[in-house]
Amino acid sequence: DKMSAEVIRPFVRWDVAWTVEHHGIFQMLYYGHHYGWDRNARDQFKDHPVFDNCAEFCERWDQSSFDPDYPTETLNMFEPMVREVFGRKAYSPEIIREGFVSSLTGNE
Repeated sequence: DKMSAEVIRPFVRWDVAWTVEHHGIFQMLYYGHHYGWDRNARDQFKDHPVFDNCAEFCERWDQSSFDPDYPTETLNMFEPMVREVFGRKAYSPEIIREGFVSSLTGNE
């Protein structure tokens, strides 16, 4: 998760990078108990401004991706979006928006 966050960090909002970096800990709510792990390990971040977004991301989208019957798109469908993100100027303040917590659905 840290490695993935570092790859995208120069090109996405700071809250998106934080969510990517920490979503594995938040995911444990859904499966950690099967391995004897702390399901509530995410609580260490409860006062972080991105906590609610990360929790909602995991609940709405991330944990569903483990369902083999969940409808998915092909990787080719995402290529234009990936190219757009990595085509941005790295560390652009207009993109990073340090300290701003955005809406998950883009409705700010």
